[in-house]
Amino acid sequence: MAKKTQRVKQRLGELLVEEGLITSNQLKEALRRQAQVGGQIGSILIEMGFITTDQLLEYLSKQLGVPYVNLMKIDVDPEILKILPFEKIKTMKVLPLGIDKDAVTLAMVNPHDMMALNEIEFLLGKKVNPVVVPSSQMEAAIRSLTSRPDKGLKKEVISEEVKKEKKRKAPDLFSLLKYLSKTRATDMLLSAGVPPSIKIQNEVRRASMEILTPAECEAYARQMMTEEQWEYFSKKGDIDFAVTYPEIGRFRVNVYRQRHSVSITIRHITDIVPSLKELNLPEWLKEYALKPFGLILISGPAGHGKTTTMAALIDIINTHRKCNIITLEDPIEYLHKHKNSNVNQREIGLDTESFAEGLRYIFRQDPDVIVIGELRDMESFEIAIHAADTGHLVLSTVQASNTTATIERIINVFPPYQQNLIRTRLADSLLIVFSQKLIPMKHKDARIVAYESLVNSYRIKNLIREGKTHQIRTQMQSGTEDFISIDISLANLYKKGIITFEDGLMFADNEQFYRELTEA
Repeated sequence: MAKKTQRVKQRLGELLVEEGLITSNQLKEALRRQAQVGGQIGSILIEMGFITTDQLLEYLSKQLGVPYVNLMKIDVDPEILKILPFEKIKTMKVLPLGIDKDAVTLAMVNPHDMMALNEIEFLLGKKVNPVVVPSSQMEAAIRSLTSRPDKGLKKEVISEEVKKEKKRKAPDLFSLLKYLSKTRATDMLLSAGVPPSIKIQNEVRRASMEILTPAECEAYARQMMTEEQWEYFSKKGDIDFAVTYPEIGRFRVNVYRQRHSVSITIRHITDIVPSLKELNLPEWLKEYALKPFGLILISGPAGHGKTTTMAALIDIINTHRKCNIITLEDPIEYLHKHKNSNVNQREIGLDTESFAEGLRYIFRQDPDVIVIGELRDMESFEIAIHAADTGHLVLSTVQASNTTATIERIINVFPPYQQNLIRTRLADSLLIVFSQKLIPMKHKDARIVAYESLVNSYRIKNLIREGKTHQIRTQMQSGTEDFISIDISLANLYKKGIITFEDGLMFADNEQFYRELTEA
């Protein structure tokens, strides 16, 4: 019997064609629809009008050797439904329809699921007589019970739920991407169980749309990926990549698995690299971008514009220098055209296996400028410092809360016996640490950058060498040529009326110092 169930499950569409109930062209259309939205092929054939519910049920009943039931033609008493906990009904996709002293009649999408049958027989202490029901009707019944658990099941309600589901269509992916590209949102979030959402000023806002199903989220992911990317994702459970749609724009995408479904984060990337002025960044950063060698680090929390700042610096180098720029990115977000420099962009996972692997051979590529999307491990930090030591300009981002934490983060990656040497090497090669955070603007659905800078002056070099990085904040907090605290930047934005006091306070490094600055 199990083999028969498996045969029906695997070949239902083909068997219906053989029986003459549908045509091969109808099956192809249904399979195409299934690939887009998921679901059971039988329910999709009904939804598309290629077969009636009763035709499908009669066929399944004959093939599986069990009776069938059409929930749109019967009512189920609420007392009958209470014999099983709702969580069991929901997770096992079963529905009690009747009970007597010897047996329970149980509606099931798969009436030969022996594990479910055995568990329910043990739970109820009675024999189970299974009957087959379409998956669309089972889903409609579960939705109905979720909203009205004490009312039982009425055939009219099930019919209405099935009709609603037929009318329901997932938003087209390209429509969602167009919407994202036209808003000031930083990201779009697609997760099963909630409508498509966008993130504005670090706040999630849900669209006035139907909730997404797991199948719809998976269909979106597959639509954006190549076969190779899907294969990688299937093995690993998450993937980063960038995709370009000529009529819409370029997007950075992260796909990951959670609670047995697929979730997607999409970020729109503008085609034109913004200037320092457009990003509200200080023009003096250009001086450091045009240095012939040394290490430039951009730090800050995730999602606060570090990649965009680094792209602006690359564009300055590309415009004003004649050199060979090699980038390692995961994924490539901004596409740089060759200007006065050659820009060779390598994507992790496609052009090289990892940051460490790409860096290992980078000196053979004759770079003048090396750009590392993010420094993550000891080997990457080691090579970056070595490159800066040996006459290359190196730019990279680091996940750290402020400038001094960035330096400590690098040093603490190394074992204790190496840390004194790394402090010395970092003190010799570092040009500047630039830390930034994006702050909600007072009167707009937008964010503006507040920054902190640590220039590697003579006295900063000494503090780094001596392991006294923590003293930088206490000794120079009020602002010097070599250290500007983010609190000063936040206070200036507040005084200009660009941000609220509360938002500035939320992102301040030293709340008391920020309060003193804003009272002046």
